[in-house]
This record gives sequence, structure tokens and C-alpha cells, in this order.
Amino acid sequence: MAIGKPKVRGPRKAVAKGEVVQFKSLIKHPMESGLRKNQETGQAIPAHYIESVTVVYGGKTVLSATWTGSISKNPFFSFYVKAAKTGDVTVTWKDNQGKEFTANSSLKVA
Repeated sequence: MAIGKPKVRGPRKAVAKGEVVQFKSLIKHPMESGLRKNQETGQAIPAHYIESVTVVYGGKTVLSATWTGSISKNPFFSFYVKAAKTGDVTVTWKDNQGKEFTANSSLKVA
């Protein structure tokens, strides 16, 4: 399975200042809790999951979350941002093996 390849999507058109807009985010990740066993060998499958997600807009962190191995494979989440100025919305995922994945979406404010 390919790991990473994050996506973030927000409004495609300009929005009014002060409008609250939705962004959707998806990342390909196995999200192994460490509790499952390989059915052929009986060996435990090592834990490998996203442990933190951060969203930055306008140079400020607007969302910070801590996740555990209980989140499903290929996690999807959505969040809302109040449009203040034109700029990038950057989502960063970090997993428990030290890998970091980043995706951007532009927000245009009219």
C-alpha cells in the first residue's frame, strides 16, 4: 500500500471575508493499531498510525489533533475555517514512525 499522498480540498471559488468554509482532507495510511496479528504467521502487526494532525492558515495553527491507532485506514476528516484573507491552508500529518506528510489548499477571499 502506498503511504502518504495526502489531499486537501477547500472552496474552488473566492469566498467573502468572514465566511466560514469547509475543507476536506484525506491521506492514504494503513493505520495499524498494533493489536492485530498476521493470520498466516501469528505475529503481531507493528503499530503504524497517524498520531498528530495540524492545520495552519494565515501563519496560525487553527487546528491541532492527537490521534491513536483506533482511527480507520485511509483517514478522512473535514474542518471549518473562517475566511480572513487569501492564503494557503496547510495540513500536516505525522505518524508514530516519524514520517511527516503535508498538503496545501489555497483559499481565495474576495
